[in-house]
Order: sequence, then C-alpha cells, then structure tokens
Amino acid sequence: MEIQNAKFMNSAGLTIRDIFAIIYPMTRKTKIIISVSAIIVLGIVFFLGLYTGSQMRPEESKIVTVCDKDSVKAGMVDFSPFWKVWNELDEKYIYSASTTDQDKVWGAIQGLAESTGDPYTTFFPPADASIFEGDIAGTFEGVGMEIGIRDDILTVISPLKGSPAEKAGVRAGDKILKIDDKITMDMSGDDAVKLIRGKGGTKVDLTLLRGDKKEPIVITVTRGKIDVPTIETEKRKDGIFIVRLFSFSEQSPTLFRNALREFIVWSEEKPENTKLILDLRGNPGGYLDAAVSMASWFLPSGKVIVKEDYGKKGTGPIHRSQGYDIFNENLKFVILVDGGSASASEILAGALSDHDVAKLVGAKTFGKGSVQEVVPITENTVLKVTVAEWLTPNGKSISHNGIVPDYEVKMTQEEFDKGKDPQLDKAVSVLKNWK
Repeated sequence: MEIQNAKFMNSAGLTIRDIFAIIYPMTRKTKIIISVSAIIVLGIVFFLGLYTGSQMRPEESKIVTVCDKDSVKAGMVDFSPFWKVWNELDEKYIYSASTTDQDKVWGAIQGLAESTGDPYTTFFPPADASIFEGDIAGTFEGVGMEIGIRDDILTVISPLKGSPAEKAGVRAGDKILKIDDKITMDMSGDDAVKLIRGKGGTKVDLTLLRGDKKEPIVITVTRGKIDVPTIETEKRKDGIFIVRLFSFSEQSPTLFRNALREFIVWSEEKPENTKLILDLRGNPGGYLDAAVSMASWFLPSGKVIVKEDYGKKGTGPIHRSQGYDIFNENLKFVILVDGGSASASEILAGALSDHDVAKLVGAKTFGKGSVQEVVPITENTVLKVTVAEWLTPNGKSISHNGIVPDYEVKMTQEEFDKGKDPQLDKAVSVLKNWK
C-alpha cells in the first residue's frame, strides 16, 4: 500500500482535500480542521498499511529460524525473493500440507550448502545425519563402494575389498549413469548414497559406463552388511613383501606397524629380502592421523607429510613426521596406486614420493584432496564443509591434479577379467632393477 505526495486516492481520483472542499466551505478555521483531520486520517491509513503488510509477511520467528540475521552483513543480502517463494509455496503448491515449515527450512539449508558448487560440502537433516554417523562408525548395510564426483559425473572411487559391489563386478572409475531408474545427472554424492544404500538382501541396479566403452552396462548388486577390511600381507618367493592396505581406519596404524614388524623379521632371514610393495589401489582413504602415522615409519622427525591450504586465508596446519624412521637406504620400496586411491592414500603416497622414499607405479590417483570439517548445527543435524585442500610436501595440489605415478601402467578390462596384473608386474620389475 503506497502513499504518494501525502495523497490517498479514492476510486474517482479525488483527494481527501477535494472531498472536504465539496462538503464544507473553505474558511481559515475550516482549513485548519481539515488539515488536522487529514493528518490524522493519513496516520491511521499509514499504520493500517503497516499492519496489513506485516500480516502478509512470514512470522519473524521463521526468519530467525532460517537465518541468524546478525551474521549477515547489513545491506548485502535481499531475502525478499526467499520469502516470496515461501509464501507462494504455502498458497499454491498442491501438496503443501505434506511439507512442514521445518522441512522447508532443512531444504533451504541444503540448497545453501549446494550453492557452493563443492560436492563434498553437505548439510545433513536429522534422518541423513543418522546415516552419516553410521558411516563414520563403520556400521552400515549397502553395496560397499566409495563414490565421488569426477568431471561433474558421479564416479566409483573404489569398491571395497570383498564387498557386494566388488563381487558383482563394479570397478574403480566406473561412471554411474543411473541408480535403478533414477538418472544421476546433477545428483550429489550424498543423494546417490541414499539411493544405493538399503537393507541387506535387497537389490539395486547400477547403469555404468566403463573406461572408453561406448555402451553402458547394467550391474545388479545385492546389498549386504559391510565389513570394511583393513590389511593383508604376502611373502613372495622372490624376496618381495607386499602389504595391501584397503582403508585408513582407526586400527590401521597398529595393523600397519604389525605388518612392518612382520616384514623386518622376514627380511632378517635373508639379506635380499629388502623389497617392499605397499598396495594402495582401490583404497578410498580415511583418517588423516593414520596416514601421518604410517608415513612416520619412513621419515625423520619434522619432515612435512602434508599441508593444509585454506585458499585466501593462507596455509593452515602442517602435518609432520613423528620420526619413527626405522628404515635405511637399503630399503627398496614401491607404492601401487590407481584411480581408486584417494584422500589419505594420496597423502601417504604423495609424501613418500616427494621425499624420494618410494617409487609410485600404476595409474593417476582419484584426486580427492579436500579437508572436510563436521559442524553440529542443531542437536540432530550436521554440516560437512570443505575448509581446506591438501598439498603434498612439494606444494602439489592433490584435489586439482591427483598423484601421477613415476611409472604409469594401464590395466585393461580384458587383463582384469583374466586375472592378470600388469601394474604389479611393473612394480616387481622396478624393485628387481632398483639402483
């Protein structure tokens, strides 16, 4: 309701002053009375307009629920479009009764997180937060694979060792085009997880595009309880000790220490048993502390393992070796990596490569080098937000480039199906010809 030039127009286009002039003669006293009356009427109309407008706006409590106004710089944000959409949904959406105000608040916050364009920055409303906490604890049912966004496409980082996904034939690098009948274009990783996960014994159809194949394939996976494996060791007759690490869990540092002790005892039997392969292929990562602890067995105290880059805010914490450093220059060490090696795997491989402790063999790593912080928002909701990027000791961005191995070796689908492993063969060759 607008008041222009202190006028309030009726349907005939006459002002209050015009109406009074018709009814009463214009004496000086009358003019004063008219003026005072007009001011009173205008005041009533003005406050009536304010009251009517306030009734048409959402309640102030809703505004406070959605946004802490003190945290928004004055004059920088116009929330009127938000509230217009809110009201239009209330008034016109056919199923508005099935959507609560709180549902709209959670949806708005999810949209706010997605506006960053970062696939790893996510808001979890109550139901999703419960699932997320289960993931952290390692207790869940599903298909057992790590997924992420690569080149704006939902991609399998790696199926877990012995998981339903691996048994069904899902491979690292597979692009997920559909989950059952849902097309994944513009779908976030967390939304995809909700569709893929389910009760043990149920099935999910994954439409995948593999490598440079032109036609997609459909793989049906039967969901099950996921027991995340951690480590395996193998003593080869040619004097090579292999440690296969499948995840960076809380237990990984202890299990890795035990594996190294096993390697040392074995190497004491024969002087030539000084060749070590650490297989990080298909390892999607995990705890940073685990990667730092493992790298510390090979580096002197204080050596940089990984840096945190906070962008415009500058460099954050620098994580350094704890200085266990139990091996000498006689150690011949190769790390196997591929497109399924991500996060903590890339930190460990990048550190030992930059410090010339190990040679890398295999394929370029996934490039999941961002740091997420989990922030409680309410009692039962959380925000997972990217706060920094990982940099190797030499300053290479893991997120932007991944880790490129010293010896790049591809593995074809045919070789995989036949049980051949050209990447492992190359690693063995590098160790035997070590100089």
